[in-house]
Formats: sequence, C-alpha cells, structure tokens
Amino acid sequence: MQSNTITLPVDIANDGTIVSQDYLRHEEYLNRSVYIGASHGFSSRDLMTLYRTPPTRSGNFFGVSKTSIKFTQDVIVPAVDGTDYTSAIILDFTASVPVGASIASKTELRQRLLAILDNDEVMNTLWDRQSI
Repeated sequence: MQSNTITLPVDIANDGTIVSQDYLRHEEYLNRSVYIGASHGFSSRDLMTLYRTPPTRSGNFFGVSKTSIKFTQDVIVPAVDGTDYTSAIILDFTASVPVGASIASKTELRQRLLAILDNDEVMNTLWDRQSI
C-alpha cells in the first residue's frame, strides 16, 4: 500500500526551482486511492488518483498488470461570453506491464515518458495547436 502522504518534487515553472507538493490520502476504494493536494477545496479540485488492475492469467501467460495515475486540477479559463469559466485539466498516465518484465525495461520506458513530458517543444505544440 502506498503511503498516506506522497510528496512530489515539482519544477512548477520549469526553471529548475523545485517545490515539494504533498498529496494526502483522501478516499480509498477497491483498486483505487484518491489523494488531495494543497489547493483542493469544495470549489476547486486538486486530485491525484492511483488505480490498479491485477493481472489475469491466460494459459501459459501470467498476464498483464495495469496501473494508472490521474491528475485533476481545476483552472479558470475565459468563457465565450467573456466571463470566467472553471474547468479541469486532466492528465492521465496508464501502464500495461506483462508480469515478469524486468525492472530495467520498466525503468527505460518510464524515463522515455518523463523525457517527452519534459520536452517543451513537443508538449506545447501538442497542447496548444494539437499538432501531432
């Protein structure tokens, strides 16, 4: 089981300045835990949710375990009529890993994911212009 508090070292401005952000376990369900961040409240969500799907054996194959991390954070954006509108930015990561995959293989792919997420040229173009 994960800790009740998960601390993430976050480079918020992408300028090398690291800020610790704590997420506290808020709700726990079968195969899912919801954590809340410091800015979470009744009118604004700041959530991190961890999911798991245990593997199912199929014949001679041990199966695939699935894990997922979802961040949800409300932001205020301009509405069509010029007023403010609250909507969520949602960021999902999902992994499907065959049982028995090496730590080295999992680490390499995780590092590739981190590399593309930290590539401003790719991510800003993808998000701002949906250029693929």
